[in-house]
Amino acid sequence: MSILPILLVGCGRMGSAMLSGWREQGLSASFAVDPAPGAAASAGPDLTVVPDVGGIPAGFAPAAVVFAVKPQNAAETLPQYRRFVGRPVFLSIMAGRTIGGIRSLLGDASAIVRAMPNTPAAVRQGVTVACPGTGVDAAQRALCERLLTAIGVVAWVAEEALLDPVTAVSGSGPAYVFLLAELMERAAIEQGIPADLARLLARQTVSGSGALLAASAEDASALRVAVTSPAGTTEAALQVLMASDAWPAALSRAIAAATVRSRELAG
Repeated sequence: MSILPILLVGCGRMGSAMLSGWREQGLSASFAVDPAPGAAASAGPDLTVVPDVGGIPAGFAPAAVVFAVKPQNAAETLPQYRRFVGRPVFLSIMAGRTIGGIRSLLGDASAIVRAMPNTPAAVRQGVTVACPGTGVDAAQRALCERLLTAIGVVAWVAEEALLDPVTAVSGSGPAYVFLLAELMERAAIEQGIPADLARLLARQTVSGSGALLAASAEDASALRVAVTSPAGTTEAALQVLMASDAWPAALSRAIAAATVRSRELAG
């Protein structure tokens, strides 16, 4: 069954990733709003792209309005969509913007689901955590579930405050993994490995380890121990990385800093 008509606000990286996932499942005739010149490339038989909300026909009745814009632009952008309040569910993937804050911009009658996906959505391997606001009915929640499972795994929480640390862990998390690959590549070059081989080793080790973790029922710690021979090379490296002032402390501080910033973005 095709996905019901959607109004997508923002065709950036995440908006485009979601759109691709929806199209794979069959998307009913929908609209997207994005003023960027390149946004028109997303247009097709199932999607009309317009530069502003004024280009949406008065008779268009989306089942969901999806906000995939920068949180800093919310105050300017969201009030333009008050005319849709009533029938559709509003699905927001804006980091930090609370359900209450979004409702204040749309109106008290708005049904809002706040969600935090991450960039592996581009290859349908994302993880999204979603929180329904008051007034979201079962059908609206089911629609949001379908929209989000099109790009990966979905989990729901009842406590909205959890979305701030979720943003810090999984929303920002791909950057931490990419940094790991970047640093491994650099360190390999420092040890004399040719640059092209260093890149191959770092990328494949990170992606392969992720695939192994995803396929295994064991804890990450158990997998780590399994590859760590006593007095071996891995143990020598982990003694550096797991020192009290190294990875354990740095990652804890990093996630705490990202959580604080997510709360700050709520304005």
